[in-house]
Amino acid sequence: LLLDRSDAVELPIKFIPRYAGRYHCQILLKSSSDVRVYEIECVANTDHAEAELEFLTPAYQAVIQDIPISNMSSHDWKLEAILEGQGFYGPPLINVGLGETALYPLMFKPIAEG
Repeated sequence: LLLDRSDAVELPIKFIPRYAGRYHCQILLKSSSDVRVYEIECVANTDHAEAELEFLTPAYQAVIQDIPISNMSSHDWKLEAILEGQGFYGPPLINVGLGETALYPLMFKPIAEG
């Protein structure tokens, strides 16, 4: 069955997420001769955020900064950390449970002055 544009009906939907995550919805449309259920999943991402950290420590002495990561989505997160730059260390994986805030321990250990 092919429908042309004259048979189409627009159904405007406004979606305002409070947090990043996946949001599921069902839309039930009924008429005297038909029943239809539409499953909708919306994915909301946060805006790209940038942060800057400044580490001051004597050469060869490590400093650790705990970076809070808050999960306000509807799913647990398993995050992979990719560190670039000499002297930076941290766990390669971190789990952040639903509704939790985890601390990512970023360590900087300089091997020379500068």
